[in-house]
Amino acid sequence: QVQLVESGGGLVQPGGSLRLSCAASGIKFNINLMDWYRQVPGKQRELVARITAGGSTTYADSVKGRFTISRDNAKTTVYLQMNSLKTEDTAVYYCSMRSAYATDWGQGTQVTVSS
Repeated sequence: QVQLVESGGGLVQPGGSLRLSCAASGIKFNINLMDWYRQVPGKQRELVARITAGGSTTYADSVKGRFTISRDNAKTTVYLQMNSLKTEDTAVYYCSMRSAYATDWGQGTQVTVSS
């Protein structure tokens, strides 16, 4: 069974930075997509950033130029570097990894941007 464990969330002031990590274990099939989503209470979960098996990346318009998604060479850990954080970035951030057979999710990590 695939397990995804996120870390790196916390409280940061506006303009600050955080780096989220998501480590996977139990992977049996090639991962096609590694994503970061976020969700605030009362709203739908939104896709923040994606990296494909080939290394292509896409970002939500709201985070372009501020967030960077990356992964390790073993393709078992995905990162989200978040710079120039804004109060509206406050959310629970989830990582997701998709193979041809399943989509797995982490438990989420809280990011709070506040002065």
